[in-house]
Amino acid sequence: MGRRSVAASLDGLGVLRAVVEAGSFVRAGEALGLTQPAVSRAVARLEERVGVRIFRRTARSISLTDEGRVFYDSIAPHLDAIEEAATTARDARARVRGRLRVNVDPGTAELLLAPRLPAFLAQHKDLFVELAVRDRLGELAREGFDAAVRFGIPQPSALKARLLLRSRVVTCASPDYIRRHGAPARPEDIQKHTCVLMRNPATGSYFDWQFVRGRKNVPVNVSGQLMVNQFGPMLAACLAGQGIAQVLDLHVRPFFEDGRLVQLLPEWSDETYPLYAYHHPEPLVPAKVRAFLQFVGEILPR
Repeated sequence: MGRRSVAASLDGLGVLRAVVEAGSFVRAGEALGLTQPAVSRAVARLEERVGVRIFRRTARSISLTDEGRVFYDSIAPHLDAIEEAATTARDARARVRGRLRVNVDPGTAELLLAPRLPAFLAQHKDLFVELAVRDRLGELAREGFDAAVRFGIPQPSALKARLLLRSRVVTCASPDYIRRHGAPARPEDIQKHTCVLMRNPATGSYFDWQFVRGRKNVPVNVSGQLMVNQFGPMLAACLAGQGIAQVLDLHVRPFFEDGRLVQLLPEWSDETYPLYAYHHPEPLVPAKVRAFLQFVGEILPR
């Protein structure tokens, strides 16, 4: 039996119970929110599938036939179990509970999500969150992830992608580095400085640097003695005075505010990078995923 046939059978059994309990098609329809003809058609389809006449109909009343009584008595106990299972499933979908596996890029995990998750978990005591820090999105369904939060342009897929914000690409260095080497006055001056490089997983080389002001775009060749493949080591090296780094404003704004990092060439920081949330394209998104997406939206700076 196909999925649609199973669903139709379950609908018919629910109508059958309503008719037996109400004693008429009209009152059963009122209880179910259906018209009398709709109830009559549902019963007729069920009789056709079962192969017996379930109700004896007269102008004034209906009653179960002998075969209908045997059939109803045999399925009535199971209807209670079906209703209980459906209620349990609805509660599970409505409650924020269980394991939530989230695929996230390193910088967002370290500086945005992890410091704020305690409040989220305190609000949802039955929830267990696993943050999987990855360089790439990968395949959410095959790898068992419920959601993802990642920077970058979404690639074509069946996933639902929701744009959360666009963060500026900023250039920065520690006060110690600037004290020793000075600050660049224009983008081209960066070529004379030591930079902390980030490996591009797609090419194996470092990410290209560019400076954007309005419609003007200035690419710059950079060099340095250190290349990393994750945000954490790059930030640590920049804070330690190893060199100049290009990072996302969303990740380093607190370091600008407390003076541990200094933004360089702020007028050349019009380039932005998008942050997206991903989830599976389910008709009904599970409560734990809905709650997490709401949480992420609330903690992002405006």
